[in-house]
Amino acid sequence: QVQLVESGGDLVQAGGSLRLSCAASGSIFSINAMGWYRQAPGKQRELVAAVTSGGRTNYADSVKGRFTISRDNGKNTVYLQMNSLKPEDTAVYYCNADVVVSGIFRKYNYWGQGTQVTVSS
Repeated sequence: QVQLVESGGDLVQAGGSLRLSCAASGSIFSINAMGWYRQAPGKQRELVAAVTSGGRTNYADSVKGRFTISRDNGKNTVYLQMNSLKPEDTAVYYCNADVVVSGIFRKYNYWGQGTQVTVSS
């Protein structure tokens, strides 16, 4: 019904920048919160940043001041601008969205397939 497709993951040196994108498509009536999570090998998936439909944001303490989340409601797309990357930012980054599905008008939570971010020291 709804698909989330991430892009932008790459290998980058410490101190570098990347911009992740996640586009939602399918039977979408509206999208509430959208967010980015990450999971490093051997660790639990953790919230990186989230943004409401009204633009309110929250960030993990570890990325505050370095990462910026934004969204384009017209394109059903959320972005994560990552600056001053550190090796500890290495992880698979997943997009997440709370979507009200067209026709059903119920809210469901969806995940993307993930995109790899690797930061070399």
